[in-house]
Amino acid sequence: MKIAVCIKRVPDMETRFRIAASGTAVDEAGLKYDMSDFDGYAVETALQLNEKEGKGETVVISLGPDVVQEQLRKALSMGAERAVQLKAERVPVDGLAIARALAAELRDGGYDLILFGRQAVDSANATVGPMTATLLDLPCATAVSTLDIAGGRATVRRDLEGAAEIVELPLPAVITVDEGMPRARYPSLKGIMAAKKKPLEVKPAQLGEEHLTLEKMELPPERAAGRIVGEGPGAVSELVRLLHTEAKVL
Repeated sequence: MKIAVCIKRVPDMETRFRIAASGTAVDEAGLKYDMSDFDGYAVETALQLNEKEGKGETVVISLGPDVVQEQLRKALSMGAERAVQLKAERVPVDGLAIARALAAELRDGGYDLILFGRQAVDSANATVGPMTATLLDLPCATAVSTLDIAGGRATVRRDLEGAAEIVELPLPAVITVDEGMPRARYPSLKGIMAAKKKPLEVKPAQLGEEHLTLEKMELPPERAAGRIVGEGPGAVSELVRLLHTEAKVL
């Protein structure tokens, strides 16, 4: 199969973030970046599907400035055959603008399957995959935890709260990958060396007009320090009183 995987460069979520002087972006000083976790699952899923078939092509695509080439090269070192950077000075917050650029690249690519992570871990909007599917007029299944391909159709499982949903859709299709799919493999030294010779094409991103803009970012307020109200059984009555009068949860 010919599979496209759309990935995003995101900061390490274990980092303590600071707001940049502009007030509309994260201060990038000292931040480490990687591909979004869910995107890593998507890349691994594509690789395993084609390894199972014994043939096929996995193409990774990312939108952004030249720094996204680091994540594209990582996907190539995992085993993807080629990569495409849709070059833009920045990644918009408008998911539809991103979807337009991706759809323009994907439309004539002849892909049997297009994979996304369920959401980017930085923005957590979960909009770009479904929007891209709509622009391409392709069936879409989101937040998929298992995926089987047979006879030109995909059968997927979507885990819901207290239930599960099984969906069948014809290929080509767009699928966003959730927890439950295979975790991304670690690139081998051989893969890292091979990735340096694999094709990485750079094209201008066709973003179009942006309708959604970010006006201000704020960090959540610092939590108030806890306090000890006593020790042992004697503290229970005071704790109950405080939960009732101050916390107002009782």
